[in-house]
Amino acid sequence: MNIQKYGVVIALVVPLLGGNAALGAGGGAVLADPGAMEGKHFHPKGKMPSKFTIDLQNGLRATLPFDDKRDFEEAQRGFVAAPSYKQIIAEAGNVAWDMGSYEYLLQGKDFDSIHPSLQRQAILNMAYGLYEVVPGKIWQVRGFDLANISFVKGDTGWIVFDPLTAKETAKAALEFINEKLGERPVVAVVYSHSHADHYGGVRGVVDEADVKSGKVQIIAPIGFMQHAVTENVYAGNAMNRRMFFQYGVLLPRSPFGHVDQSIGKNTASGNLGLIEPNRYIEKDFEELTIDGVTAVFQNTPGTEAPAEMNTYFPQLKAFWAAENITATVHNIYTLRGALVRDALAWSKHINTALYRFGGEAEVIFASHSWPRWGNERIQQVMRTQRDVYAHLNNEVLHQANKGVTVNEIQNVYKQPKSLQDQWSAHSYHGSEEHNSRAVINRYLGYWDGNPATLTPLSPRDSAPLYVEMMGGAEKIMAKGQELFDQGKYRYAMEILNKLVYAEPENQTAKDLLADVFEQIGYQKESPSVRNSFLAAAYELRSGMPAGASPKSSGPDTIRAMTTGLWLDFVGIRLDSTKVEGMTGVINLVTPDNGEEYVVELSNSALTNIKGVKAKNPDLTITIDRTDLESVMGGKATFDELIASGKAKFEGDRKAFNAIRSSLVQFAPDFELMPGTKPKTEPSAMDPFAQAEPADSSGG
Repeated sequence: MNIQKYGVVIALVVPLLGGNAALGAGGGAVLADPGAMEGKHFHPKGKMPSKFTIDLQNGLRATLPFDDKRDFEEAQRGFVAAPSYKQIIAEAGNVAWDMGSYEYLLQGKDFDSIHPSLQRQAILNMAYGLYEVVPGKIWQVRGFDLANISFVKGDTGWIVFDPLTAKETAKAALEFINEKLGERPVVAVVYSHSHADHYGGVRGVVDEADVKSGKVQIIAPIGFMQHAVTENVYAGNAMNRRMFFQYGVLLPRSPFGHVDQSIGKNTASGNLGLIEPNRYIEKDFEELTIDGVTAVFQNTPGTEAPAEMNTYFPQLKAFWAAENITATVHNIYTLRGALVRDALAWSKHINTALYRFGGEAEVIFASHSWPRWGNERIQQVMRTQRDVYAHLNNEVLHQANKGVTVNEIQNVYKQPKSLQDQWSAHSYHGSEEHNSRAVINRYLGYWDGNPATLTPLSPRDSAPLYVEMMGGAEKIMAKGQELFDQGKYRYAMEILNKLVYAEPENQTAKDLLADVFEQIGYQKESPSVRNSFLAAAYELRSGMPAGASPKSSGPDTIRAMTTGLWLDFVGIRLDSTKVEGMTGVINLVTPDNGEEYVVELSNSALTNIKGVKAKNPDLTITIDRTDLESVMGGKATFDELIASGKAKFEGDRKAFNAIRSSLVQFAPDFELMPGTKPKTEPSAMDPFAQAEPADSSGG
């Protein structure tokens, strides 16, 4: 590696990762590949970069703006100290966090298996330790989780912004800053938005009793609770499985595997919690004084999260950009799955911040990446990201109005060179390909206007027809190998994917498709796209990997769901084929909070309505909401609560029993690629007791 090209950060980061002490002992997650430091592939079937991939990477090294080293200078600025340990151990005994597993990135060489721009970003994200942002007032602990945790010094204690994903990593960060700067209590916590890597570690920094008593404020944007517990619950199991691809959570850390997640190294695998806020920001702009610190909150709904807010500190001329402005273009559509975001609204919220705060701000910092200092630099970054999302929205719709479809736009849309030449306009977390398709999908939906694609055959049904018409497996394999040898990987993927769907047990075909996926992955700038191709290659070769993946939820998330949202999720879990022809009406009464619901089974659908009682129900269930939470979280059954006197059933249980016996417990181990066998079959369980919505970290 040309160190001058990447900046001087390497000299700083290497000693930061020194030391071998861990917080506790244990293991579990797939971490560093033992051969990574020697450049050996972690998989026996894995391939080295092809000459076509190497030529592509060399061309990028010659044309990307590596002479702009400002990010490296800013990423180092304010460094205070780094801990002596590399690992943080979860309470369950597995490794919750391991910065040392990425040390292979610090060898001082170019890796042809990593897009040069992504390698640059991955090195920048190796910052590890305590950093001062505003002298004597604001600090960040970076490199302890996917996100940064920020500490603002108030009159009497710390105001914590975004307490990471896991209790263990947040607790370690708080202990570290107290060790270096003197112990102070946490007097307030701010959740910038409704993704788990920004609130999940809250129990590592505050006690819930102090929040309930009002001793500690937890401040969040309006709508936070609803989106925190529902954005990824209804399709949670599917999102959790797809996260294996986007985040590459079980790929070994290796030049041939996981290198970075663009907004941080990866997501911690510890205890995820949630404490309900006791103060909401409801207006577009609200000013609060928190422990002597003036903060102006800007609600930005519909940007990176459905509920999100920026914060400006006028006394300090410091702008907190949440996850709306970081060192990457974000996802308009996140590959794990989520509602498509609004690129135009995102651009407008940045523009509002630029004109309201950008004229005087002297530092901008965020829940990911590193700060930028100086008003000129701040305005340049804000304008760049504003224009990225505006251009994406406007140009894609321009092309759509000329007839370019959702299935073509990824091959048409390109950023202007003025944006390509700025690092903050690079699509690490997002990608131009999937973001451009998302814009069309938001406005026009998934259909491209061709009736042939309106009701297509499923791949497993159409693939055998294609294989037959192409002359069978041998001809496809021969042509696929020829295309691979020519570096025409997307063409090879097109035909080999058909063969693998037609013959999911054909391991030779799966291995060749894996080879194709691998080369495409090596060439991608976005780690989300890279991980998806490399994880698919791994599973085609070996099936699903094992290991401790980041926790997707916990009892706090289930407890936070309203009864209505929980009943909605029960309806999703219902196997409708098992209740066909059955009907039933149930009144659900929770006396401790005064709620009433009618739950009705009809036409193979389960519906609910709040604030109503059926006059002639088949069954009335009376249970306090606090006791119902133990059923929601899978800790108790209704029958156990009836036996203990905590629940009462009056009437006919037939409909209830039918619902209970027809509920499915989702497991995130279904196939994403054909021929990778699921490990378990879905099973029935007690009603309303699945506590595993998907992880929404950084999405």
